[in-house]
Amino acid sequence: MRITIKTFLVLLFLALPFSGAMADEYEDTVKIFKNAGESGTFFGNSHGYAVFPTVGKGGIGIGAAHGSGRVYEAGVYVGDSKMNQLSIGLQLGGQAYSQIIFFEDKRAFDEFTSGNFEFGAQASAVAITAGASAGTSTAGSSAGASGGKNDATTAGKYHKGMAVFTVAKGGLMYEAAIGGQKYKYSPKK
Repeated sequence: MRITIKTFLVLLFLALPFSGAMADEYEDTVKIFKNAGESGTFFGNSHGYAVFPTVGKGGIGIGAAHGSGRVYEAGVYVGDSKMNQLSIGLQLGGQAYSQIIFFEDKRAFDEFTSGNFEFGAQASAVAITAGASAGTSTAGSSAGASGGKNDATTAGKYHKGMAVFTVAKGGLMYEAAIGGQKYKYSPKK
């Protein structure tokens, strides 16, 4: 019971600094992805995107991640999204990262905004980061290295109409876990 309470407190501690995103955080995050290698080209070639300024992730055996984001269609803010991830396996630590999901066409956009969406295990994210650090993927984790957030060279492409990029913000996490990202969409009120 004590380990469970400690795990909960650690995850809560990791999530607190990331709980409230302001409007300029969204703009700043979009600017980072626009200036980071190949992810910048996706803005002109996509139907829309979902941006998550900060996703907090932590785990000790059982891990969790959470982030709040905004969804844009043709550059216009149309709704909000929440991302949750639960993973079980060999993992230890905490991490924060930004994430963006590009929708190649209206079909992919509609699939994501239909209410509840989950990436399959074969989907992955391209990590854009300074130095060696873990990124995220819906199958667990991925790693990447580059010169810096604003001059990174990345290689990304659409998979089933979606492309995912991440930028590590901080933290250290060792992980060999299985878990999927689930998204909930709600239209702008």
